[in-house]
Amino acid sequence: MSNYETLANAIVVQAAKDYRTARRKLQKNPYSINALKTVKEVEVFFCSDWFKVLTPVDGGTILKLLEEEFDA
Repeated sequence: MSNYETLANAIVVQAAKDYRTARRKLQKNPYSINALKTVKEVEVFFCSDWFKVLTPVDGGTILKLLEEEFDA
């Protein structure tokens, strides 16, 4: 794996971690402005052209899997 791929993967993994953390905060406090902002930013990131540059993986699929973790 190249350095570029390692960095790209780390960015995607961090976004998923940020999403999970923010969703946990929203479970405790549904009115947390910071958590709501983070969730929205990550959702936009997973659907962005920048995400498509980083990885061939479908961002919508990853986002759906992340959402399912909290909808269950």
